[in-house]
Order: sequence, then structure tokens, then C-alpha cells
Amino acid sequence: MKILYGVQATGNGHISRARALAPLLKQLGVEVTYLFSGRESKDFFDMEAFGDYKVKAGLTFQSSNGSLDLFNTLKKVKTKQFIKDVKGIDLTQYDLFVSDFEPIVAWAAKLSGRECIGIGHQYAFSFDIPRYKSQWAAYLFKWFAPSNKQVGLHWSHFNYPILPPIVLSHGAKSSVDPRKVLVYLPFEMSLLVIDLLRTIKEFEFLLHCKDVEPGQYGNVTVYPFGLDRFQKNLRLSQSVLCNAGFELNSEALALGKRILVKPLKGQVEQHSNAIALEMLGLAQATDELTAEGIRLWLDTQIPVQVDYPDTAAYLAQWLSEGALTPVEDMAKELWSQVYAMDHDVNLDIIASA
Repeated sequence: MKILYGVQATGNGHISRARALAPLLKQLGVEVTYLFSGRESKDFFDMEAFGDYKVKAGLTFQSSNGSLDLFNTLKKVKTKQFIKDVKGIDLTQYDLFVSDFEPIVAWAAKLSGRECIGIGHQYAFSFDIPRYKSQWAAYLFKWFAPSNKQVGLHWSHFNYPILPPIVLSHGAKSSVDPRKVLVYLPFEMSLLVIDLLRTIKEFEFLLHCKDVEPGQYGNVTVYPFGLDRFQKNLRLSQSVLCNAGFELNSEALALGKRILVKPLKGQVEQHSNAIALEMLGLAQATDELTAEGIRLWLDTQIPVQVDYPDTAAYLAQWLSEGALTPVEDMAKELWSQVYAMDHDVNLDIIASA
């Protein structure tokens, strides 16, 4: 079995899902070629799990100071290069094509009449799930990285054949410091975030970013991007302040963290995620970061833990067998194993089969 696996690399969530699947597919004897697009080669880190992976320009979104920048997004689209990359893939050597919202592999398969399996959070939006209303969002989710067979991932199935999140294993349970807060806000200006957090002196903030030099800034410790240190700080912290991406929030829920999300303004998926998190009782959301709002969240929000099954193992086995089992059957089996350890969580929506 040979798979060409496309991964959207604009954010780290897509890469995290692929990172969870990679060793499992290898153990099952599946040969996988990973193609990443949407990020420059120099900005990748901790990629050993993917072997001799490929990097293409692809399509991506630009942001500025916490907001989606549509002008720069359109300005930086390299249409000729994208078409060249799509047409340049030799599809004859592969048995399956998988896309985690990655457009080059998806469009190459579509234009060649080959089946593409879409695995990722964005594919859950093909169903009528909670979402931020936008006229162009439906077209984006449908045509950005089209697929014939879709495996959507979400924090609830919402009575559709959607699977639970893929969550990285964190090994043995470690001690948690109630005063420590992991901060990951890559779309914000980090200096402004630091100035804000330094006024909340009763907590220690562990900020991961690339636009400020690592070091100590009062009660804020700045770290560079790096998987091992990030995972260690995530385990150590009781609270997580982040944008409303899917993967980090999934990991935080699996570890039982208190969560406050600020969606990237104008990014439909993140606004939709914020709506879903609050609807399910899993986290709080805000459109603006203020010291008062962060203090209130830290003082009042009860941490929630959701015990997710090993979705990655199920998907790896499914792919190794040719992706023949109906997605509906996988969804029923996996959600029957989910439970949440907090009485305020909407269990009927999250785990009912």
C-alpha cells in the first residue's frame, strides 16, 4: 500500500494530526509520501517522523495583528506555480490519496479522476454543524481541497458521521501547576500580548512565539517554536490561552485544561470553533483580549477533560485496509468510547450514539 498524503501546513494542527498517524502507518507497513504546502521550508521544525517529505507553495492565508488579511492573501497566491505543482505530481505510483485540507494533492487526484480521501477538521463542515455565518465559507470548505470521501473530525458528532479528534499521546500523567498558563497566539503581535499579560502578576504565562526573542519578561516566559518544549509546557500548565484552532484545543481538552480562545478575526473556521466550544460547555471565547477578561476566565472557568479514544489508530488501520469500512461505522464505534469528566458539559451532544 502506497499513499500520497497532503498536509496543509499553514498552522501546526494539520501537521500534528499527520504526526500522530505517521508512526502508526509505518508500523502497519504502509509506504507514505508526505506533501506539505502553505509554509516556507525554513519554517518547518521537528519533521523527523515524515522521512523524505516534499514541500510545495500551495495556497495559504495571511494574517495581521489578529485578523485575516484578505488583500495580502490574494496578493500572495501563486496561481501559475499552483497549477504547475498540481499537474507535476506522478499519481501512477500511489494506491490512495489523502488530503488534510491540502489543495495540491486534492486537486491532482480530482483532475485525474482518482479518489481522494479528505481527513481533517474542515471536512466536518460538509454537515450542518454549528458555524459562523458567511456567504463564502461553504464554497471554501467545498472547493479549497475537494475530496470524494470525507472524514470530518470534531469535538462532537452533532448527529452526523463525524469522528472524534486525533490527539497526540502524552504518556504518563505529569504534575500540573495551577498558576501556569500556556499561551499560543501566533496571529497576534506578541509584544502587545506580553504587555497585557505582565499586568496579571498572580499567574505565570508560558508564551510560544517567533516574533519576540526567547527570555524572561516579568511573569511571562517566551519560548521559540519546538514540539518537545511546547508539549512539556502544555502538560505543566492548568490553563491554555490560544486562538480557536482545532488541534491544540483538542489536546487541551484531552488533558483537562481550562481554555480561553480568541478566534482569528475573519477566519470562518476559528469563529465556528469558538461557537462550538461554548455551545458544548468546553471552553470560553472572546473577540478581544483584556486583562479583566483573562482574570475573570482564570477565576471562574472550571477545567474540562474529555476522554477521547485513539482515533489515529482506527484511521491508520482503516487506511491500511484500503479505506473500505463506512465512515458511519467508525464514528459509532469511536463515540461510544467518549466521556467527559465534568457535569456542565453537554454529554448528549458530545457522546450520544
